[in-house]
Amino acid sequence: MLFSFSFWIWGAIITQILTACAHSLSFIAKQKPANDTEKQMLDLMGNYKMNMGGGIHRSFKSIFIGVSICYTFIYIFGAMLNWFFLKPQTETEIWKGLLLIQLIIFGIVLFFQARFTFWPPIIVSGLVFLFLLGSYLSVSL
Repeated sequence: MLFSFSFWIWGAIITQILTACAHSLSFIAKQKPANDTEKQMLDLMGNYKMNMGGGIHRSFKSIFIGVSICYTFIYIFGAMLNWFFLKPQTETEIWKGLLLIQLIIFGIVLFFQARFTFWPPIIVSGLVFLFLLGSYLSVSL
């Protein structure tokens, strides 16, 4: 075995927490436009509210924040779940199922990050997936 299960699962937990923390910094960082075009774009993203139907009117910035918060919380949830199951010395079969579910979920997240975003979220999503894959393989063998 390349590394023990403990190495891989702690790597996943730490990477998930760091990803959530780093991503949450985007909520306090203020975007500053570099030129007039960016200024106009940021103004429209924050102030123009689209009619979503059903009496809901949201700006693109509001939608982006909602999705961004979900990204942060899915990583917090994954880390908490892994840490929780470390405590009672969970059986191998439970770990296999739990890690398989996480591999599917975080694999889908990685796919969409690679398809629609930029390097930092792609890299951290890839690292989480790698640590989860290592955990799954080390607990399965």
